[in-house]
Amino acid sequence: MSSRTGSTTPPPPRSPRLSPSAALGSLPPVWLVMVSIVSVQTGAGVAKNLFDALPPAAVVWLRLLTSAGLLLLLVRPAVKARSRTDWMVVIGYGVALASMNYFIYQAFARIPLGIAVTIEYLGPLAIAILGSRRRVDLLWAGLAGLGVAALGVEFGELDPLGVLFAVLAATAWAGYILLSAATGQRFSGASGLAIASVVGVVVMAPAGIAEGGAALLDWRLLLFGLAVGVLSSVVPYTLELNALRRMPPRVFGVLMSLQPAAAALVGLVLLGELLTVWQWLAVACVIAASAGATRSSAKREERERAE
Repeated sequence: MSSRTGSTTPPPPRSPRLSPSAALGSLPPVWLVMVSIVSVQTGAGVAKNLFDALPPAAVVWLRLLTSAGLLLLLVRPAVKARSRTDWMVVIGYGVALASMNYFIYQAFARIPLGIAVTIEYLGPLAIAILGSRRRVDLLWAGLAGLGVAALGVEFGELDPLGVLFAVLAATAWAGYILLSAATGQRFSGASGLAIASVVGVVVMAPAGIAEGGAALLDWRLLLFGLAVGVLSSVVPYTLELNALRRMPPRVFGVLMSLQPAAAALVGLVLLGELLTVWQWLAVACVIAASAGATRSSAKREERERAE
């Protein structure tokens, strides 16, 4: 206030606060997807570092518990007036979600992160290729086969059980994709995913609690387990949802094909897992096959809609 005139000096204008959603919306969607990929694989790296103190089943359960809690808080799905078929589909979706996470974490505990994710990625790749009748997709199948062959050169150096778990994770991921589509037709928005996440928590609870035991009462391990849930589920889900609003699905699918490479790099940086030349060749083949099959599938869907 001025002592001479008694007038009030107007306060300086406040800088507008940027909400989290507005902040995400200001970033290029490609960056969001790339951060999402790094977050998922960093979460996997943190999880693998926990396995000496907290078994994989317990870490999976904490991850699912974190994501289910967030989804229930944000989505609040309606569960009334659902048919028996609706419940069968969403329960199957939840079982596939839990199985996919359980198998891949068991693989992480036994073989390098990049190799496990490369093998796991054969699941969605198979869905993309088998759904097509175009000759070009035979090329992508052959390229993926070359990647598997490159891994096969050194399968003797890998834990066979770890490889088996990665194959089971690939199978579960394929089932997850099919059941995700069926759930999306019956439940609006993310309500089906929220319910499926709760199913996953229930399915994994016996193994997670039994194997975790007293370690689940250690607040430090609990925090690390929750961090895995945030990095592997909460952050990617938020970023990918925002990116998909501003990005064609085919571009999103191609970018997601980088998951095996990101896993290999995170394994190298966080875990000191060195891949051989043959293993890097396998990763490159699967990435190229997945990107090609994704683009081919997207073009086919666009052509079918146009017709």
